[in-house]
Amino acid sequence: MDQTKITYQESRDIDLHSILTLYNANHWSSAKRPEQLYNALTNSHSLVSAWDKNKLVGLGNAISDGFLVVYYPHLLVLPEYQKRGIGRQIMTILMSRYQGFHQHILVADKQAIDFYQKCGFKRAGKTEALWIYAGKEH
Repeated sequence: MDQTKITYQESRDIDLHSILTLYNANHWSSAKRPEQLYNALTNSHSLVSAWDKNKLVGLGNAISDGFLVVYYPHLLVLPEYQKRGIGRQIMTILMSRYQGFHQHILVADKQAIDFYQKCGFKRAGKTEALWIYAGKEH
């Protein structure tokens, strides 16, 4: 399972079972809303997936106005594939599509902050993340 075998695609042709396997393995509550999750991902402005042969091992998406602002809501890698550069490569691909945009935005849980800082993100002044959230784990 070395990094050289991982391939990256921007296709939206990903089966729901593979998506749910990835989301459940990472304990993301959106897996409990499979139809909405599938539609959200396949209708994102950008979608990048990582594959080990026919196995979905990572996925990231972006929502954007196409000109000024891009938001990165989802980045997941199967736990057994983490710490191998897959998430970093997905972010590199996504961020390259929006090079020169005024704002690149995301919300990071505490355990992901170091990762996103290595991708070039930093806290925006004294901002705080605010949301209306239907989940229960935060």
